[in-house]
Amino acid sequence: MSGTVFAIVLLAAVMHAGWNALVKASGDRLALMGLISVGHVLPALALVPFVPLPGWESVPYIAASTAIHWGYYWLLTVAYRLGDLSLVYPIARGSAPLLVALGAQIFTGEHLPPLAWAGVGVVSLGIFLLALRPRGGALPLSGMGAAALVALLITAYSIVDGTGVRLPQMALSYVVWLFIGEILFAAWALWVRRAALPAISRRGLWIGIAGGVVSATAYALALWAKTQAPIGMVSALRETSVLIAALIGVIAFGERPVGIRLLSGGVVCVGAALLAVA
Repeated sequence: MSGTVFAIVLLAAVMHAGWNALVKASGDRLALMGLISVGHVLPALALVPFVPLPGWESVPYIAASTAIHWGYYWLLTVAYRLGDLSLVYPIARGSAPLLVALGAQIFTGEHLPPLAWAGVGVVSLGIFLLALRPRGGALPLSGMGAAALVALLITAYSIVDGTGVRLPQMALSYVVWLFIGEILFAAWALWVRRAALPAISRRGLWIGIAGGVVSATAYALALWAKTQAPIGMVSALRETSVLIAALIGVIAFGERPVGIRLLSGGVVCVGAALLAVA
């Protein structure tokens, strides 16, 4: 993986952790997810006049990804209702690197070199360390199940989008129309929470939409990276975002303990270094 791709994926990781913290901090998470989806749609609509229509071969991927993301966003709100950001996020994201690397090998024939597999494994190990809790602090079984389902959906959309964005001459069009497709989720979420919308301040509305723009930018950068490097490597490196999320959980939400996060950080950094040189 080149230094440029490495740096861009790390930037995407920081941005991704930021919008997840917004969701956790929100009192009405489904309404916020609807606003974040609006933040995905608006910049995509602005780019429509400047990109070609996607080819028919990309339509099944865009449709599948739109449906998968719908389930992902909804399950994410459920998981954050059931557990801490610094616990749900590691379980959901920590499972993804290995699952994505295995899925990419099975469905796209993408084989990683041994050093890359080592990096993926070490990153996953470091992320899972964040999920360790002293007795009595474990995530409820329902929360664990929701986080595990989120991990499966992350794996599914990572493989679908990583394949669709690589279609010839389709990268920018794919990203733009993928985000336009999120208007369906935005409309559904805001309709479901329509009674609560008047209670959201103007500042809250703009924070949600701005968070969506940040989220869209982060995912667009990750998709571009998947055109330059193996899907499994990019997905693993992007999941270093859990360290940022863990720090936000500690500083902003007072989540504990702290020591395991330092250990996890060191392990994830080793994994990221292996991916950088693989």
